[in-house]
Amino acid sequence: MENLKSHYVGARDPRAGRRRTRRCVIDDGFNSELVETAFFEGTLEMPRLEAPKEIVLPERLIPFTKRNGSTDFSETLVFYEQDVRFSGILQKPEAYIDDFRRFRGIVSPDFSLYRDMPLQAQMNNVYRNRALGCFFQRHGIYVIPNVRWGDERSYTTAVLPECFAFLGVPKHSIVSVGTFGCIQGEENTRHFRDGLAAMLDHLEPEIVLVYGAMPDQIFAPVADRTRFVRYPDWISLKKGGCEDGNR
Repeated sequence: MENLKSHYVGARDPRAGRRRTRRCVIDDGFNSELVETAFFEGTLEMPRLEAPKEIVLPERLIPFTKRNGSTDFSETLVFYEQDVRFSGILQKPEAYIDDFRRFRGIVSPDFSLYRDMPLQAQMNNVYRNRALGCFFQRHGIYVIPNVRWGDERSYTTAVLPECFAFLGVPKHSIVSVGTFGCIQGEENTRHFRDGLAAMLDHLEPEIVLVYGAMPDQIFAPVADRTRFVRYPDWISLKKGGCEDGNR
């Protein structure tokens, strides 16, 4: 049975008895306002995203930093970019609520999980992904969970009792993964392929959005396990790639 815990975490200073004004990203330790009313999953207590009432396929995926070039706001925003380019949403997420509401939705932020990162850093970036996803869901924004994994410790139980890369993501729903910049070389390809198979085992998603290439050596063995929908990365799209791929 899933370990779900309901928490209400306020951002109030008990000494003052009133809500504080956030001054920096670490002034209360863990961005407590992001997870007000959230449910937490597993021993590690990852914030749990809610499954959408209706699965809506994006027409297009565009990077966060390209959003101001949109004219009809029919796109869904993604964060498959360097983390520093969207760090502002962690520092002041409330400033982006109205901005994001203009679009069809967002894919939850893709904080990096490098294989040589300390395990705690990998877990922390998964937490940030889920916490911000919960925050924007709470403010009425359509959020598709982004799933990212690092080394085996994140997508197997070789070290921890849970595959923390998948905690907080609803099963039998829609998720997004990014291959852009993540599948160069034999070792990167192996980890992405193994993590993808583990994700399908654990979450059994109905639909998997793929931002970037879908090489057969990775996706052919699992092609019949879900519905993959490919979207070209921004560079390929601007060079004339199709707006969406196999459905």
